[in-house]
Amino acid sequence: MSVGTSSAPGAQRDARPPAPRPGDLAELGIDPDQLPDGLVVADEHGRVICFNAAAARITAVPAERALGHRLETALPLEDLEGRRWWQLTDPYGGLAIRVGQPERNLLLPGGREVLVSARYVRTRPTGPVRRVVVTLRDTEARRRTERSHAELIATVAHELRSPLTSVKGFTATLLAKWERFTDDQKRLMLETVDADADRVTRLIAELLDISRIDSGRLEVRRQPVDIGAAVGRHIQAYVAAGQRADRFLLRVQHPLPDLWADPDKVDQVLSNLLENAVRHGEGTVTIDITPSASPRERENVENAATSVTVSDEGPGIPEESMNRVFTRFWRGSKRGGTGLGLYIVKGIVEAHGGTITVGRAPGGGAQFRFTLPVAAPAYLT
Repeated sequence: MSVGTSSAPGAQRDARPPAPRPGDLAELGIDPDQLPDGLVVADEHGRVICFNAAAARITAVPAERALGHRLETALPLEDLEGRRWWQLTDPYGGLAIRVGQPERNLLLPGGREVLVSARYVRTRPTGPVRRVVVTLRDTEARRRTERSHAELIATVAHELRSPLTSVKGFTATLLAKWERFTDDQKRLMLETVDADADRVTRLIAELLDISRIDSGRLEVRRQPVDIGAAVGRHIQAYVAAGQRADRFLLRVQHPLPDLWADPDKVDQVLSNLLENAVRHGEGTVTIDITPSASPRERENVENAATSVTVSDEGPGIPEESMNRVFTRFWRGSKRGGTGLGLYIVKGIVEAHGGTITVGRAPGGGAQFRFTLPVAAPAYLT
């Protein structure tokens, strides 16, 4: 623990140390070096008496070079306008009613940004400052979040621009030159507008799903679900759209347990997984539905869940990409789409208390497997 300690000159050997106050780190058995954030503490004279391991890591200043030095020397911070922070805030000589500084971005030597907040500890209100407690946090996590938000905005803007441009173009043309087009031409334009409107609606639904998943507000309305019939409907839709019927192989292992899940969200999961297999895979798309043990560790009961495995015979997913498949904006080797589908799939499966994994299929392609517990709604249990 990088904490400086000293004893008063002439102190008796049998003098007892002061008892820790409620809430002290020592009383709680916590070493400052165990804290995830940087912690810097200065005494009433402005000299550093604590400089934990996280502070040393964030500032790249060894603790031994900080302990015992003036706060402004050990932690030379500047604001974004280049002003020296400790001279600007003056914690020891400023207003006696101040209790600290809220978190803000400041700069270390070299221009590295850190998030800094400070607390002024006084023995009595408006009394002299006895301690200045400073916390430091790296800004990298916040920067990743900001980059993710920026990428989401850019993706949404790009995905919306194309269909809306098409809708605007066709509707403007039809309104201006309605009489010049044949009925077949009008129908084609209106069908295109309808398809583009569906595309925008799907994108908005994806954004709402992401918002609910991130905030933990994704609701699951459980009903009895015939998972085999649900997969069959998706296969029939692909065949009706022009896919060969022999491209799909559905295998169901009976008897299956009664599955209670949200039918709309299960359809959303199946739609995404089958679309990935058809669009990015090759050969036969195989769907296996089997009973399995519960994905919950405490309910590892035989046949307490249903597993669905979707496999294809394409090139598969590179090993180095396996751990990124369910993250936002992952699109694999082929570009196109928002890259949000599998992120939403994972959120839906986990909202049901289930699990989803990705691996390599026996035929060499991608294999997705999700398992849903067969739990009934609370009012039936």
